[in-house]
Amino acid sequence: MDKIPILRMGHFLLVTIQVDLYDQLALNLESDLVQMVNKTQAKGVLIDISAVSIVDSFMGRIIGNIASMSRILDAQTVVVGMQPAVAITLIELGLPLTGVHTALNVERGMTLLKEKILIGDYDEDDETGDDDNSAE
Repeated sequence: MDKIPILRMGHFLLVTIQVDLYDQLALNLESDLVQMVNKTQAKGVLIDISAVSIVDSFMGRIIGNIASMSRILDAQTVVVGMQPAVAITLIELGLPLTGVHTALNVERGMTLLKEKILIGDYDEDDETGDDDNSAE
């Protein structure tokens, strides 16, 4: 598999990662997603990693890069379905994914993206993304 499918759903792009990302596939995803955000003028990117059981520092950086580049292009990024072991690994690697919003599942992720678009997500207090991981 050379490409991970990117689906357009209204103002959002949806990516479901069903395979372990090797370096070139991750780089292709980063490039393809940023190009799609620009081409479609998407306002949100939802990345479902529920099938991902192992994350290394490279993949963590790719997710962070996607969020940063998308934000520059006026789109929010939400990662959903993160396994507890993946969250622990990211923190242990020192990759807190600043600027990446998270949600438990796709439904909550879509709701979060809709909220971010409605409020604009441009408040000074929200720049760190600290309020995005609150439990419901």
